[in-house]
Amino acid sequence: MNETEFHQLADQQMQFIEEMIDDSGADIDYETSGNVMTLEFEDRSQIIINRQEPMKEIWLASRSGGFHFAYVEQQWICSKTGLELIAMVKQECEKHAGETIDWV
Repeated sequence: MNETEFHQLADQQMQFIEEMIDDSGADIDYETSGNVMTLEFEDRSQIIINRQEPMKEIWLASRSGGFHFAYVEQQWICSKTGLELIAMVKQECEKHAGETIDWV
């Protein structure tokens, strides 16, 4: 994958995460600045999602730890857990929110 492809794929994922949060109606604030997306919860805890251009990975940091996602077979897959990025974002958001979120 070249840099252009990486940026397109990462941009699509970031956009999808924003839309997913908006559609859920959950009380999650998010802000994107450069390559970093910050999700903030009612208790002021945060999840940080950012692009690691040199590695061509997306990284996620939360209370549960740090996770690295590589693009494998048309999915962003965690090297630690084997989970897909969107599944991990949903899981971590529910942990931080302390409730089940109705994901659309």
